[in-house]
Amino acid sequence: MGEDTKSAWADGAVDAAGGLDLLLTDAALGIVRMLRPDSSVLRLTKALARRPGPAAQSAAGLTRELYRIAAGRSALAPHPRDRRFADPAWRGNPLLRRLVQAYLATAASAEALLDGADLDWRDDTRVRFLLTNLLAAAAPSNNPLVNPAAWKELIDTGGGNVVRGLRALAEDLTTQPRVPSMVPSGAFEVGKTLAVTPGAVVYRTELFELIQYQPATETVYEFPVLIVPPMINKFYITDLSPGRSMVEYLVGQGLQVFVMSWRNPDARHRDWGLDRYGDALTDALHATRVICGAAKTSVCALCSGGILAAMVAAHLNVTNQLDRLAGLCLGVTVLDHTRAGTAAAMVSDRTAAAAMAVSRRLGYLDGRALAEVFAWLRPDDLIWNYWVNNYLLGKPPSAFDILHWNADTTRLPAALHRDFITLGLTGALTKPDAATMLGSPVDLAAVDVDSYVIAGIADHICPWQSCYRSTQLLGGNVKFVLSTSGHIASMVNPPSNPKASFRTGPANPADPDQFLAAASTLAGSWWPDYAAWLAERGGERRPIPERLGSEAYPVLSPAPGTYVHDH
Repeated sequence: MGEDTKSAWADGAVDAAGGLDLLLTDAALGIVRMLRPDSSVLRLTKALARRPGPAAQSAAGLTRELYRIAAGRSALAPHPRDRRFADPAWRGNPLLRRLVQAYLATAASAEALLDGADLDWRDDTRVRFLLTNLLAAAAPSNNPLVNPAAWKELIDTGGGNVVRGLRALAEDLTTQPRVPSMVPSGAFEVGKTLAVTPGAVVYRTELFELIQYQPATETVYEFPVLIVPPMINKFYITDLSPGRSMVEYLVGQGLQVFVMSWRNPDARHRDWGLDRYGDALTDALHATRVICGAAKTSVCALCSGGILAAMVAAHLNVTNQLDRLAGLCLGVTVLDHTRAGTAAAMVSDRTAAAAMAVSRRLGYLDGRALAEVFAWLRPDDLIWNYWVNNYLLGKPPSAFDILHWNADTTRLPAALHRDFITLGLTGALTKPDAATMLGSPVDLAAVDVDSYVIAGIADHICPWQSCYRSTQLLGGNVKFVLSTSGHIASMVNPPSNPKASFRTGPANPADPDQFLAAASTLAGSWWPDYAAWLAERGGERRPIPERLGSEAYPVLSPAPGTYVHDH
């Protein structure tokens, strides 16, 4: 596999990596439950039996195509961007070419059958997940007996690839998550090669550390920015390698930047729920205002951190403190879980209750279980790509900072796990006063602070249409930005990325497709657009502070702090 192909594979994995906040039920119950056939398959069978004509036509069409393949007259070929069959032998060798053509024909026929079954959204999503994994596993490229790249590697290394591959397989099977490794061990070190933007911990509680970053300009905007990462991930997704760090970029634009680094909880913290995390966020907001001597703070919250931030904003409104927010940014955050992707389709009252019972018994949800479930949502990119590279070719995976972050898993307290599942199952955030935060009823329509909502067009965890529905829930002026890429790659979007672009529109109609039709595409990263949006709401420019922290919040340790190293 050439370097360009390896890089393309990694780009696909990066698009898929991270942000597991909608998969909490499936993670608790395990991947086997997701992959085994259920009643949705039975309903598919019944739907096809009620309409035997299309099924018979599909079978006849497949038979004819297989005959043409055997006779060497088929024109079927893999898509030019299908990296599984990039080796020229898949096209040049008559037997391998026929094998690929038969696979493609069978896959197309199976997908056409499902398309024609006219199942409801939930059943269609469940069966499509099973079919996607079955077809991904059946690809000829995964078979060591026919993969030409594996044979070439066998000859070139004298069998060394087999030894290395078996060793890698044994290591991955003995440690969680039991999926192929996506990043080589020791490729990155937090505080040395990742999370290196200069700063200091200026506040520490049992729940989080507050990091303040060193200004990089002669003057700074008056109102600081507080970044709230997901509670199920390490914070440094916002401070990756230099040049790819959102924190580094915003500091360079004259913004005072803080970030919350959540503690990695264990069974002792089983009772930490949404209210406990909401209280932590209000503490962090107070600290940023005191340290900066500012009346307001902007909040930039990602994934599940966005759910928390929106609920806290509703609490601030009820307690007459909403004027302390200069702006609210929600990145790849779903507040309305109606038809919110595969995870939502898998959840029912019974599975939710079972999942909460599992985490309640342990005291937490293990992040490694989340990572395993997540990998099977994108089997081509996150399972079989690395199966071929790590085990068949016997090569180490490429070093990518996002994939290192994705493998640096955390736990989720049982109470927070319960609260998130309940919110998603009941759709409480879509109904005024159906949920509470710190004793205040949550009404998102009353949150009339300016908001900046970002989604990724290829996001399969938080579909952009689900993120877009936040524009209909939040009050105030909402700017919606649709970035390229998937769940996390859309967030890690530095201006140096030549492929970057984003879409935004003049209004937010109720139908996301109408937004898309009217939106303009702008070349480049959305980071400069967001920095300009913050600057408009950042107050006056003032000289940089003489030191980090304040008398009430003294410097405790250098960034990235201590909690980020918890495992």
